[in-house]
Amino acid sequence: HVQLVESGGGSVQAGGSLRLSCAASGGTTSGLTIREVCMGWFRQAPGKVREAVAAVYVDGSGYSYAHSVKGRFTISLDNAKTTLSLLMDNLESDDTAMNYCATSNSWSMETLDPGIYTVWGQGTQVTVS
Repeated sequence: HVQLVESGGGSVQAGGSLRLSCAASGGTTSGLTIREVCMGWFRQAPGKVREAVAAVYVDGSGYSYAHSVKGRFTISLDNAKTTLSLLMDNLESDDTAMNYCATSNSWSMETLDPGIYTVWGQGTQVTVS
């Protein structure tokens, strides 16, 4: 099955930037298998529920962003489908959270729903001060 490993997290001052990466491996052809429909970034702060950040259809047909990050974050998937990235600009203190990469095998319009995702990475911490 597909495995996901996040990297790029760290500590940054408010207003700064970070670029998160999610490396996919274990796919039959590339990093992913033909089963993957969409990939996304999600985050969870202590004492809070996991929430969506951004998502993208693997075929490149669409992108979705949470309202709280729209205009500040950019999600992208490379052509080889081995690396999912999240460019985070103008970071705010409320962006402090453990960030997770995930994939879904289900065709759904609700790409920001964490419930449709079946494979998750271990997470990478983002701390904004």
